[in-house]
Amino acid sequence: MNLPWHLYLMALLYILAGFNHFRNPRLYIKIIPVYFSNPKLLNSLSGLAEIILGVCLCLPFTSKIASWGIIALLIAIFPANLYMYKNDNASLGLSKTMRLLRLPLQLALIFWAYLYT
Repeated sequence: MNLPWHLYLMALLYILAGFNHFRNPRLYIKIIPVYFSNPKLLNSLSGLAEIILGVCLCLPFTSKIASWGIIALLIAIFPANLYMYKNDNASLGLSKTMRLLRLPLQLALIFWAYLYT
């Protein structure tokens, strides 16, 4: 079974994003809501999940379950995006408008992953 090229593109984006969690952890830790304990661990786990799910997207026998995993991950990290929108200290230099536009982007990414379930 050949997988579509855009699935590989999605996989590459998640793999690169996952590695970025380890290359630049402060960027991600800053947007983890304060009510979550151990933000360093959460950053590492989400980065590792992105890498693993990205690799699994490239394998025909795991691509469907990895797509569901991506959807679950996007839902799980939504509080960080919401926290980033609400909290100017977690803005990463983005305007309030740009942070607001990031929220529906999560829905688009969920839909993209859903196409491969």
